[in-house]
Amino acid sequence: MADMDNKDQAELDPADMEDVEEVEEEETGEDVNSKVSGLVRLSSARQLTVQMMQNPQILAALQERLDGLVGSPSGYMESLPKVVKRRVNALKNLQVKCAHIEAKFYEEVHELERKYAALYQPLFDKRSDIVKAAYEPTEEECEWKADEEEELTVSKQEEMKEKAKVEEEKKDEEKEDPKGIPEFWLTVFKNVDLLSDMLQEHDEPILKHLQDIKVKFSDPGQPMSFSLEFYFEPNEFFTNTLLTKTYKMRSEPDESDPFSFDGPEIMGCTGCPIDWTKGKNITLKTIKKKQKHKGRGTVRTVTKTVPNDSFFNFFTPPDVPESGELDEDSEAVLAADFEIGHFIRERIVPRAVLYFTGEAIEDDDDDYDEEGEEADDEEGEEEGEEENDPDYDPKKDANPPAECKQQ
Repeated sequence: MADMDNKDQAELDPADMEDVEEVEEEETGEDVNSKVSGLVRLSSARQLTVQMMQNPQILAALQERLDGLVGSPSGYMESLPKVVKRRVNALKNLQVKCAHIEAKFYEEVHELERKYAALYQPLFDKRSDIVKAAYEPTEEECEWKADEEEELTVSKQEEMKEKAKVEEEKKDEEKEDPKGIPEFWLTVFKNVDLLSDMLQEHDEPILKHLQDIKVKFSDPGQPMSFSLEFYFEPNEFFTNTLLTKTYKMRSEPDESDPFSFDGPEIMGCTGCPIDWTKGKNITLKTIKKKQKHKGRGTVRTVTKTVPNDSFFNFFTPPDVPESGELDEDSEAVLAADFEIGHFIRERIVPRAVLYFTGEAIEDDDDDYDEEGEEADDEEGEEEGEEENDPDYDPKKDANPPAECKQQ
């Protein structure tokens, strides 16, 4: 028994030994061994806890359980007298009325958006004319005043203008001046992560023919909705000059759960058929599969047509059944679709030139810098805490699992 206790003492983490109090002489050796054995069990438990917290599966299960506890009732409501509960019900009825007023507010906001869309449209039409070379802006329209900190001396400006003039003349001699702004919308798409993730290499030649995107709101008195209209110049891929995507919206609380109302929600969307030129449908691809006959052993090659990844699948979203129930894959596709449609309407169409130049992207990045700095600070604090932890192993953390590296 004494040998086993001595072995446990040898395995005890030296850092944990700091917590061991000095034992007075009158205490027996058996009492001391009992206390040390208890500390050994404590140290082993701590090491086991650290190992468990480094297991992604255990962490995921723990997080799922914690998520289930968030927002759980404290039991206070059940403890209230009946007369107080009645008054709380009155407050909830008032809250339902608030939700209905909020819904009306968003309906009026939609009407206001429709009104101002008519004011924006002439400017967007002129933007489209410049992009597709239907209109050449004047010198005055092309003059852009730089920020004060970017202004140069008059002599420097003249020098740069003269240099630019010489370079332009040289370029004019080498090749013909391009019309409008080539690949305007394709560049916008490629500059925005949310849209570039949808793009495939075979989509780009088609999107070079995209001339404009417009947002069209539903008419007054009609159910709330908006449409995205994609205008194409004549091309070799399809005969459509206009592709549309319509999003149906609702701004009213759900009778079964009125407190969940948080503004207008997209209830569904519909695309449009694309009249592909023969052999140009990039949303489908042909694959060949070899099949072996079970009895004769002969092999034949079968050709199948299967869906292909493409931005133009955006115009054929999954149908939402009347029951509203979808499988997980369809739900994920629709959720991403709604996010993209809303982003095109709210950000891309109104600020297209800034996404073309990249300035809007820099602004978006600035929104995340502060959070990133805070996260870095938090990580630094955590690292400091880990180094002070007697169970912390820097070698182990320096080599994360393969799954983490892939992410």
